[in-house]
This record gives sequence, C-alpha cells and structure tokens, in this order.
Amino acid sequence: MKTLVITGGTDGMGRALARTYLERGDTVVVVGRDAAKVPPGAVFIRADLSLVSANRRVIEEVNARFPVVDALVLCARFFRTHRFVTEEGLEGTFALDYLSRFLLSHGLTAPRLIVNVSGPGQPDGRIHWDDLMLERSYDGVTAQFQAGKANDLLGVAFAARHGARTRYVLIHPGGVSTSVAGEYDAATAAHVAALKRYGAPVEEGIKPIVARIDHPPAEPLTAFLRHTPLGLDLPSFDPEAAERLHARTLELIGSRSGPI
Repeated sequence: MKTLVITGGTDGMGRALARTYLERGDTVVVVGRDAAKVPPGAVFIRADLSLVSANRRVIEEVNARFPVVDALVLCARFFRTHRFVTEEGLEGTFALDYLSRFLLSHGLTAPRLIVNVSGPGQPDGRIHWDDLMLERSYDGVTAQFQAGKANDLLGVAFAARHGARTRYVLIHPGGVSTSVAGEYDAATAAHVAALKRYGAPVEEGIKPIVARIDHPPAEPLTAFLRHTPLGLDLPSFDPEAAERLHARTLELIGSRSGPI
C-alpha cells in the first residue's frame, strides 16, 4: 500500500487521481479548500495553498501524521485574468502555482517521488527576474507561463540537492477536459470552453501521471509531455537559472517568517 499526498485533489485530475488510488486501497491525503468535493475515504487537509503560512501548516501536519510519503502529486492551480495579491503580499498565481510547489517539495520529509503536474519545456514565457510579482506587466497567461518556467527550474534545483533520495517528475498531461478552475474574462472563458470540449476525458488525462507514480523513473529528474520524455538540455532546465531562482525564492519565503 502507498501513501500519497495530492494537492488540488478536490477537483479535476487531482480528484481523479485520488479516487484511483483510494480504489486500490492506498492512503490518500487530499489538500484543498472544499470539503464537499473530497473523495470518500481520503484524509482531508483544508488549506489555501496560495499562502506560505498555510503550506507550512500542511507540511507540519503531514510530517507528523505520515512520516513516509510514497508520492507527492502537485496539481493545484487557479487561473486569474486579473492580478490578485494574497494577504501575505504575493501575486496569487506565482504563490499557488509555484511557491506552494516549492514549499511542499522541500518541506515534506523525504517523499520518495514528487510528480509536479505543470507544463515542462514549453518555449513560451520567461522568468521576470526584475518583476517576479508582475506588478508592471500582469496578465493571466503571462503569470501562468512564468509559473511553468519556475516549476521547470524548481525540478532542476531540487534534483541537484535531493536527487539521491527523491525522484522528481515534471509532467504535462496534454489537453484534458477538466473544470480548469479560475477567474476569466470573456475571451479567455471562450478559449477554456473550447479546451473542455476538445480535451481528453479526465480518466484518460491522468494515465501518464499514474504511469509515473506506479513506475517511477530511475533518474533524479525527468520531464514528460504525456508519455513522451523531454530532453533536459532545453533552456527551460538551465542549472544557473535554477540556482538563481532557488536563492530568490528563499528570500521571498524567508521574509514571510519561519523555515521551510
């Protein structure tokens, strides 16, 4: 039997993954905001993962109750057309889609496998080093692409530090017909509606994620577009940029008090 921790496990692919492993008899810890959507049998930890403080609380609870975690699966995300700042002063997409993944990846006690459901290796987007919170240049797509780039670099920096004990997998599941949680303007909402119509069913969309959980790669870091491996020689996985972002991230979360 496995123990899995799944963020965003109350909706979409996260919920489908939780149900899959619960049906196998595994222990599944779901981290999310809506208790009404928790799959029956899952352990629920309510948290707003856009808050550094909430991530730290989740880390403390999981480490205390589940000293062995076989897989941490990072699915939580939320699209925002308009810039949102958390009560801790952080841009919401960066906080939820990247900082939460950073905190949980580094904070849980030696998970055997981390699967970061993001969009690895994409040529679009960049890290806005002089404006990480996108105060001057925000739009929802820019924020999502920056978070995707940040997660690529998170994987690189994590593997450099902990690759001997934890396998880190970055994976893009392809177009999947999920709820695509978010706050949208009319044009973006129409695009999302098209994605829902033409995307793969959720049960199909989770298959490459299930495959990586059931058969973890041997390498410290891997990246996939569905089942297809991506080369780590792409600019998205630049080690120098990964170390630069790691240092900047420690500065950001350090200013919010407390260790990882």
